[in-house]
Amino acid sequence: MPLPFANRAGRQEARQHGFTLIEMLIAVAIIGIVAGIAYPSYTRYVERSLRTDAHAGLLQAAAELERCYSRQYAYADCSFTPSSPDGNYMITADDGSEDDGGFLLTAATSQTDGCNSDIQFNARGERLPEACW
Repeated sequence: MPLPFANRAGRQEARQHGFTLIEMLIAVAIIGIVAGIAYPSYTRYVERSLRTDAHAGLLQAAAELERCYSRQYAYADCSFTPSSPDGNYMITADDGSEDDGGFLLTAATSQTDGCNSDIQFNARGERLPEACW
């Protein structure tokens, strides 16, 4: 009576090497889904970080103007750093009126930061537009 495994004992079985096409397509599909979910979150994170740079620049410029005002009792001759710490925004100052307390700082950029307008800060501490702060 022949043994059931006798035919296999003398030869080597062929081994599969690599990936099948289906396995590769599944891996590519999974990577695509993960990237599709992660990319919008990443862009929102970058936009928030750009706005944070504007906030830091505006607050730094306001502190410099207030320091100058405490020495000279006027904002007119005061100077400040005209860009945000990372250089993403240019900060300008307008002579303020009674409504904004003495100065109005504006941070403007050419990059997309999630805000549809410039970010502003005045001497009274009002932050405009509120959605961007």
